[in-house]
Amino acid sequence: MNKYVSLLVTALISAAGASAEVFTLDRCRSLALENNKSLQMASAEQRAAYYTRKSAFTNYLPKISATGGYMYTSREISLLSDEQKQTLPHIGDGVAASAGQIGGALMQHPQLGPMLQGLQGQLAPMVQGLQGQLNAAGQSLVDALDTDTRSAAAITLQLTQPIYMGGKIRAYNKIAKLAEQAAADKYDLAEQDIIVEVDETYWQIVALTAKKNLAESYQKLVKDLESDVDAMIAEGVATRADGLSVKVKANQADVAVIQVNNGLSLLKMLLCQIMGVDVNTPVVLADEDSLDNMTADSVADVTADESWRENRPEIRALGRSAEVFRQKERLALAESMPTVALTGGYSWLTPGLFNGFENRFTGLWNVGVVVKIPLITWGDRIYKVKAARANTDIARLKLSEATEKIELQIAQSRNSLMEAQLRLEACESAVSVADENLRIARLGLQEGVIPVINANEAQTAWLGARSALIAAQIDRKLAGIHLSRALGVLR
Repeated sequence: MNKYVSLLVTALISAAGASAEVFTLDRCRSLALENNKSLQMASAEQRAAYYTRKSAFTNYLPKISATGGYMYTSREISLLSDEQKQTLPHIGDGVAASAGQIGGALMQHPQLGPMLQGLQGQLAPMVQGLQGQLNAAGQSLVDALDTDTRSAAAITLQLTQPIYMGGKIRAYNKIAKLAEQAAADKYDLAEQDIIVEVDETYWQIVALTAKKNLAESYQKLVKDLESDVDAMIAEGVATRADGLSVKVKANQADVAVIQVNNGLSLLKMLLCQIMGVDVNTPVVLADEDSLDNMTADSVADVTADESWRENRPEIRALGRSAEVFRQKERLALAESMPTVALTGGYSWLTPGLFNGFENRFTGLWNVGVVVKIPLITWGDRIYKVKAARANTDIARLKLSEATEKIELQIAQSRNSLMEAQLRLEACESAVSVADENLRIARLGLQEGVIPVINANEAQTAWLGARSALIAAQIDRKLAGIHLSRALGVLR
């Protein structure tokens, strides 16, 4: 029955392992970079900066706008008073009345009276005709000056072409370009941080897998020792105390195996979370059983690169920030410069005013030059220039400070890598000694020349040496990753 149970468990484990996807380091990086939210936001910021730069360039080009408006008022504009409107249509009547008064006076004249009486028949039709003509002319004038401006509308199509803006447009375009480059630097920085996080978790899983294998090997050693000691107790060459001490070690080995399995499971869930996949996804790493791959790169490979000033996105971003503030100086200085713009357009108006008052759209075009010259600002623009220069100095100091800190970080990372390398070499030597001591202890125990406690101590020492070697290997690998990150060459 035990045999069949063992076969069933082995089959289930094999099936679980077969269903698990094998992840290489490059695959883990690719998934993390594809699914990381911070990186997606940095990518969106890149796109925003790109379109901002495109928008800034359009300031060089002419702008065309259309404006329209309509207004209805309760009263119209009148060029004649109400009294004039009433008087002008009867102006002929007034003239006729005046002519009649003058004629009546002349009729009383002793000499002219008889003559006018003879002409009265002829003059009367002429006066009446003139009266009608004057009345008609007055009414026509009133009608012609009736504006009816209660309903008014205007449409204007205007073009504006900047000629000289004091350097503002050029400075804005440079700032937009620098902002786009800074967004790319921010993306690179986020990308490197993600790669570091993935690499650390990946190699920690590899190291913990090695510790799991070590714990299982130690568990087997202790179980074998326990069997040997039980046989020795039965033969009377070992005491029950020896058996109890070995059982304690066996229990500790069982607990260690459980702990390392739990830790390995949690680490794999963390890696899944970083990659943006389901945390319950079965994961098998390509290097999981290849601990030596952690130390495959040499110290010289990551210490030879000296172009970190160009490789570190933080340095590039701070350098561009200083340049942005320098361009802001030019913007502040441009406030004191005159600006020149060319304008042109066409307008449609109603009521029309170019051929009397016409209730229809009439148009006209216009061309002009707009010049603006600041005269008195009470030092406002000078203060702005000085403030911008102070901000530029701050940005340059930040760049200098960051450069010094990164130099220190690189030096510390190099020292850590060298120390990790030396510690790894020492642990490798210690493992060789522990392996030999364990071999001698097992032979001595079998021959009966070494007590159980010494064999137990040799196994414990072997476990400690192997554990220290794994820790040194992972420390060496992580030190190399951190140095590569400090140099800006982690890809």
